[in-house]
Amino acid sequence: MAVQNTLRKNNSNGSMIEYESGGQMVKLSPDMIRSYLVSGGGNVTNQEVMMFLSLCKFQKLNPFLKEAYLIKFGNSPATMVVGKDVFLKRARRNPDYVGKQAGIIVQDMETGETEQREGEFYVPEQERIGGGWAKVFIKGYNMPETATVSFAEYAGRKSNGELNNQWATKPATMIRKVALVHALREAFPEET
Repeated sequence: MAVQNTLRKNNSNGSMIEYESGGQMVKLSPDMIRSYLVSGGGNVTNQEVMMFLSLCKFQKLNPFLKEAYLIKFGNSPATMVVGKDVFLKRARRNPDYVGKQAGIIVQDMETGETEQREGEFYVPEQERIGGGWAKVFIKGYNMPETATVSFAEYAGRKSNGELNNQWATKPATMIRKVALVHALREAFPEET
């Protein structure tokens, strides 16, 4: 027996949902999401719109402030992304947050040697990005929460396998963000 995933009509029309985010009231409707908040040009389904609306409401995210993104290309499933700054803001509100370090892992194309480097700087003509890393320091812990991620595993790609625009033009920034968000999620799972 097949299970159909349907939505009630009153949730997929223009009805407004209100919730608080960062001390401000946010008003969202499925129509607003479709008209103003979908990136990538694809046609989102009712289910994707409602999932995004629910994510924003229950995580208290304001998509108008770029705290959450609904991305849809063609007929591929939509992607919902929570902005890195949300994780940083929530970590910083925690009294046990002490700080962070993050960077990239680069490989010298001539020697093959790898280096874990803080920040995002690398020389594209001489180095290849292999991944990203991050450490989050927590009061009372002997060791920081760490994350190391592979570029090949996380790089955003188009359906033809090429890197999408963000990952092609800002690979170091993107992989560092992924590593930092991973470490922040591990360090503060309640907040993130």
